[in-house]
Amino acid sequence: MTTLKKIWKFVGSMRFAIILLVVLAAACAAGSLITQGQSYDWYAQRYSERAAGLILALGLDDAFHSIWFIAITAFLCLNLTLCNLTRLPQLIRRVTAEGRSEGALRTPGDVSREHIDDPETMFARLRMPKPIACATEDGRKALFASRHRIGLWGAWVCHLGILLLILGFGLGQMTQKQYAVYGVPGDVKPIGETGCFLTIDDFSIERREDGSAAQYVADITVLNSKSAGPAGGSATISVNHPATLCGMKFYQNSVGWAAKVNLLEGGEPLQEAVICAGEYLPVEDKPELVIYLNALYPDYVLTPGVGPSTASDQLNNPAYLYSVYYQGQLLGMNALMAGEALTIDDYTVTFTEPQPYTLIAIKADRFTWLALLGGLTILLGLILAFYLQPAKVWAIREDGGAWTVFGASDKGGAIFKERFERAMERKK
Repeated sequence: MTTLKKIWKFVGSMRFAIILLVVLAAACAAGSLITQGQSYDWYAQRYSERAAGLILALGLDDAFHSIWFIAITAFLCLNLTLCNLTRLPQLIRRVTAEGRSEGALRTPGDVSREHIDDPETMFARLRMPKPIACATEDGRKALFASRHRIGLWGAWVCHLGILLLILGFGLGQMTQKQYAVYGVPGDVKPIGETGCFLTIDDFSIERREDGSAAQYVADITVLNSKSAGPAGGSATISVNHPATLCGMKFYQNSVGWAAKVNLLEGGEPLQEAVICAGEYLPVEDKPELVIYLNALYPDYVLTPGVGPSTASDQLNNPAYLYSVYYQGQLLGMNALMAGEALTIDDYTVTFTEPQPYTLIAIKADRFTWLALLGGLTILLGLILAFYLQPAKVWAIREDGGAWTVFGASDKGGAIFKERFERAMERKK
């Protein structure tokens, strides 16, 4: 055997498959335990500089898109494909042989019983199909039946399902798009570069008797365009209850606070808008002047030496932490209580109508169907392997007119033998 054939044989071997599965499991664990997509400084702050360098060098900051993860997935798919293709001709021959009487009539079977007067009754008791008449090599009459030959495909189908599952997961991770949209009811926000828009129809917080949040619920609609595009669908989503619309999955991810910003110029209304904490609002007639909402504290508490915080998530004492920038330079930062106003030259700024906003995570995975197909294929393979047990029964007529009944099962031999014995005993 040449070196190339040895390598090819090893690539398609079970040993190589086990090695790849162990490495793939370790890679998935690393990708799940290490926060993805962060910077060197972020990793260095949480781990160490050496660990941060190692994470970036090995591509663990984006494990599912790294070259080594793609290589592992590709080799595993190649291994499973070679395993299935190599076994396929042999499996076809085996399944075909199970349905033929020639090989069975030359063997003693796994179990047998002599002196049977009515063999067809024994076939029926064993739940075998109607036997076909045949003959042994020496010319004696014989009967033969087989069932559940399809069960021999169980392991092969399981391998195929695993291949599809890995392909679906691997391709999905490598091509998956993730977006985040946040806002308050009435907002229409673009979903990345998809061309679709998300309308937040409603958002509510379900509370327990003690006032703590029990569930966050958002009603959403996906539009094919911002203005008059047809709706791609509507749904209600909540924590752990996502919805699928337009080929994307929508998750209720987190919440925050928003408020209405009211701007007056010379005492006259100039501008108003609802912004979320972390957003800014440029002044219409002076865009270099920017109002930034740093945070909203629904139950404001100022602790000396600690700073501002909130005592609860109830709107008992709302306060608005703001910053003002002019031409990119910070002019000031402070907290406004309800009813207080900020004056900047001729401008007056107030914050009103504190309200929660929802952050919705969106994932677009074009290969979810392939992973689902793989899971269903594995389930089918398990049913074939464990529920449908291939068996064959044959009877040979002896010289005195009685019959000897034989049986064999390639899987579940002990169970088949017990059933065979029970069927034979019932003749008494």
